[in-house]
Amino acid sequence: MSVPSLQERIAQADSLLAPYAIKHSEGLGRTVQEEEDETRFRFQRDRGRIVHTQEFRRLKGKTQVFVGGGGDDHYRTRLTHTMEVAGISRDIARTLRLNEDLAECIALAHDLGHPPFGHAGEAMLNEWMQKQGSSFEHNEQSHRIVTLLAKHSSLFKGLNVNQEILDGLLKHTTPHDHPRENVVRAPSLEAQLVNLADEISYTAHDCEDGLGAGLFSLDKITKIPLAKKAHAKAEERGTSLRGSIIHLLIEDLYKATESNMLSQRITTLDDVFAAIVPIVSFSEKMHRALDKLRAFLWKNMYEHPLVLKSNQAGQSIIESLCTFYLESPTDKVKESQSKSNSELLEAIKDYVAGMTDSYAFLQAQEHGLLDAETVELLSY
Repeated sequence: MSVPSLQERIAQADSLLAPYAIKHSEGLGRTVQEEEDETRFRFQRDRGRIVHTQEFRRLKGKTQVFVGGGGDDHYRTRLTHTMEVAGISRDIARTLRLNEDLAECIALAHDLGHPPFGHAGEAMLNEWMQKQGSSFEHNEQSHRIVTLLAKHSSLFKGLNVNQEILDGLLKHTTPHDHPRENVVRAPSLEAQLVNLADEISYTAHDCEDGLGAGLFSLDKITKIPLAKKAHAKAEERGTSLRGSIIHLLIEDLYKATESNMLSQRITTLDDVFAAIVPIVSFSEKMHRALDKLRAFLWKNMYEHPLVLKSNQAGQSIIESLCTFYLESPTDKVKESQSKSNSELLEAIKDYVAGMTDSYAFLQAQEHGLLDAETVELLSY
């Protein structure tokens, strides 16, 4: 048996892609030019670079919503969420004949910049940075990691991934993510689908995690039309509410995207880049249904007293650590500052954002920044 050459396999893979997909054979390139790999496509190489970083491995120690040292091991972490988003992204990309490898890379890197203690931690880090005249946004931090902070080669800073991945990170938007408007063209379809895969994943698994934690009952959530419809489908198939929510959302996405492609006359990649509204989307009907489900989760999960109490404890740790490091930079902070050639404020942000929940807790404990209530609530 003769193994096809890399160029033959790339040509074959490109022939299966839609004309508006990002091709394997051509692209925007890397910041630092490198020789092509002997056997792997360009985004395959980037996937390996992302998943082998320390920053990626640390995602297993960062909570998604729940904060607490004694939590159920079955709750999602940033790592399990990322893997779910990557899987959904590949599935959608394959069905739409888009570049699966690119979509997967964007998905795998999209949460690298998240700090400890979930969205509450990000909100506090941004609040503290704003008091210092700056800001924090996890999409931008993810971009900073892959372009500067992560280590791959002594020949360049960061991972030197392909530009299409960097564009996808900066343009990543969901109801929780608001990157700055600093882009000059519309996102690729691969980047757009990752946005929705992220939303699909966390909406479905937050329903499951909230039920598992007893924050709300099945009877209560199924009063919401989308959850009621998903539960009925789950009953028919003998599967989970989570899986049925994912199924319904993806089915709607395919139909809405097909309609958008026709109405916007998308036939080439240039058409995608010139579009002024998203092409990969949900229908208006599904948007309204999702709004009702999000409102339910916000009231019954994200603002549940138990979750808020833990989140506030996590936020106090982040605020205390940042203030402490600003007044008394440790060797680790100075090392971070030296490696990135940054101002002290940036180094503090990089260091704290890179922490896992447990490491942040232990550092705060080591520096005498924790009160007894926080120690009891978040003991790791």
